[in-house]
Amino acid sequence: MPKQTTDVDRLVGLRITALRKARGLSQTALGTAVGVTFQQVQKYEKGQNRVGAGRLREIARLLEVPVSAFFEEDEAVAGHQTDVFGFLGTQGAIELLRAYATIDDDQLRRDVLAIVRTAARLGKHSAPIAVA
Repeated sequence: MPKQTTDVDRLVGLRITALRKARGLSQTALGTAVGVTFQQVQKYEKGQNRVGAGRLREIARLLEVPVSAFFEEDEAVAGHQTDVFGFLGTQGAIELLRAYATIDDDQLRRDVLAIVRTAARLGKHSAPIAVA
């Protein structure tokens, strides 16, 4: 009987995706660095294939995170971590965070955050906002 992937495999895949994107790496670049094809990286990220321990350690080293970053540590933190990693998978999230992180002025950063919060509130209750 073939081994089936699990929710843990899918969680690891989501976190690989988020951390890879946060580092600005393509699937091809990650695959080349760890000795697999980009198609294999796609399968890891979708949770279709399990990532072996040695390969996961190499991915963690390349992404500059501990191997534990790919797993839930405890139930109190688990839901929050999944939300954060899920958010990072949202189209544009990484770019938004990168741009926000480059703002040096504290007041400007607070203003940008206020604009985004307002847009999020309005987006829940109305049609898209036209920006001039």
